[in-house]
Amino acid sequence: MDLDQIRSILELVREHELSEFEIEHEGLRLKIRKDAQGGHVVAHAAPAMPAMAMAAAPTPAAGATTAPVPDLGDAEIELAVVKSPIVGTFYRSSEPGSAAFVDIGSSVKKGDVLCIIEAMKLMNEIDSEYDGEIVNIYVENGQPVQYGERLFAIRTR
Repeated sequence: MDLDQIRSILELVREHELSEFEIEHEGLRLKIRKDAQGGHVVAHAAPAMPAMAMAAAPTPAAGATTAPVPDLGDAEIELAVVKSPIVGTFYRSSEPGSAAFVDIGSSVKKGDVLCIIEAMKLMNEIDSEYDGEIVNIYVENGQPVQYGERLFAIRTR
């Protein structure tokens, strides 16, 4: 299963507003489900991922995905995708020149600030709804974001 096929599957899941979807193809099992907050969690397991846009596979050929995910063999991985709740401008830190709230590899707990989105001159802190580790940041500092756009991928614990 290549990245284009996975993207097609994810688009169909979004289009039909499915709450859960699972497929097994050529030794890769892909399971997509909505969590309680409406975000998507994607899980995969070797032989037998995502919020709605995350996927990973145990082989290097299929591992070239949007988010780098380490190979954990037969272990199951759960990733949560944090999406923008509003339209605005994405900022990784509280002010220019200060340290980012989180980086790839940072451990986060539920309630930790991940970023700020400025909307109509108001600074809105976006908090983590998950405990885990940041595995991908999809947006660059100062970039405009749309409602529902992917911001972070978190490997949940």
